[in-house]
Amino acid sequence: MPLVPLDGSDSAILAGEAGGAAVRRSVLPGGVRVLTESMPSQRSATIGFWVGVGSRDESPGTFGSTHFLEHLLFKGTQRRDAMDIASAFDEVGGESNAATAKESTCYYARVLDTDLPLAIDVIADMVTSAVLDPDELEQERGVILEELAMDNDDPADVAHERFVAAVLGEHPLGRPIGGTPEEINGITREAVLEHYRRYYTPAEIVVTAAGSLDHDDVCARVLAALQAAGWVLPDDARPVERRAHAPAVIEGQHRVDVVRRPVEQAHIVMGCPGIIATDERRQIMSVLNAVLGGGMSSRLFQEVREKRGLAYSTYSFSAAYSDAGYFGMYAGCSPAKAGQVIDLMGHELEKLAADGITEAELKKAVGQLSGGLVLALEDPGSRMSRLGRAELVTGHFQDIDTTLEKIRAVSAEDVRRLAADLAGRRRTVTVVGPFDDAEQLGLGRD
Repeated sequence: MPLVPLDGSDSAILAGEAGGAAVRRSVLPGGVRVLTESMPSQRSATIGFWVGVGSRDESPGTFGSTHFLEHLLFKGTQRRDAMDIASAFDEVGGESNAATAKESTCYYARVLDTDLPLAIDVIADMVTSAVLDPDELEQERGVILEELAMDNDDPADVAHERFVAAVLGEHPLGRPIGGTPEEINGITREAVLEHYRRYYTPAEIVVTAAGSLDHDDVCARVLAALQAAGWVLPDDARPVERRAHAPAVIEGQHRVDVVRRPVEQAHIVMGCPGIIATDERRQIMSVLNAVLGGGMSSRLFQEVREKRGLAYSTYSFSAAYSDAGYFGMYAGCSPAKAGQVIDLMGHELEKLAADGITEAELKKAVGQLSGGLVLALEDPGSRMSRLGRAELVTGHFQDIDTTLEKIRAVSAEDVRRLAADLAGRRRTVTVVGPFDDAEQLGLGRD
């Protein structure tokens, strides 16, 4: 099945999947979008309420407000206090949580299929009717500051955060999702409230659900919950436009950044600007990552850890957004070996760019990705997330078989060309460890 565009009809069947699963999409009054994937063999369901706004959409004075708001929606509504929200899911053995990303926010829950009406009611109440109580806000400010402090105590997190900021530069995607302690201390309730009122509207809301469910029933319950909250839902309202997918000009920086920390290990991240979320090479990028740093048989793992014993953890990664992305490699090693590891990581990327990969590596990577994809989608939560990303990011739904076909269509030469593209970009190295400057890293030495 080709890609199915998520536009046009207000109600459509998008795809049929193996095992009797069916994917459907409806646009409700007010422009609310609902996508479901029925999984008849399941006894549970996962539902998520998405808002297509993330940390990149913040402006000075509101940095950190998206993540702050995510916390506050669990602190009470007109109908429920924080304990009521927590107890609602605990009493039925369910799980609830939320996630703030750079381009979206999601509130989700997994429950028994019989408790899906409860999950819809509670999360809809949170999204539509948050009180944002001033006392709760001040208390949660302290919680978020503790969260940021915890992240700052993790040198690997610091290395990744600094790397992204260096590669993406002034682009809004380069900012940390949670903001900085200074920004969180300075943000006002009025700024968070303005953010809530601006973005938490019917046309911005996407509801996705997967598991044992009926699409029409989910639509009816979502609509009823939003109407009960007093939201105005005109029949002729349309969803907001998706983000533009024209790549931003991200040149990257050829530099070595050192962050001094009195730690036992040097944490190294090396990389460059990558590809965007709709780039036709995204399956090629997945294969490249699998070969270079995607498992115990990957080149980085074998060369850095197995053959030389220089690191316990090493891998490659990539992230793709609507108009920018990045690619990188990570390793944690003894400070005395940092220069050697940095040189080796760069060498492995350049070797991939020059010589490509073998057919055996390609076959193994395709098998690894195919198996991982299918196994992940045994979980209703993964399918719920897939629907949300399709609606918010690409604007197209792609069934599992089509995705697998695209992975299998990747050639060794495709991987080599992408590696050559990445290797030719300005490369940034971020190191967190007991160093005063880059000269102490011993780059270029045997």
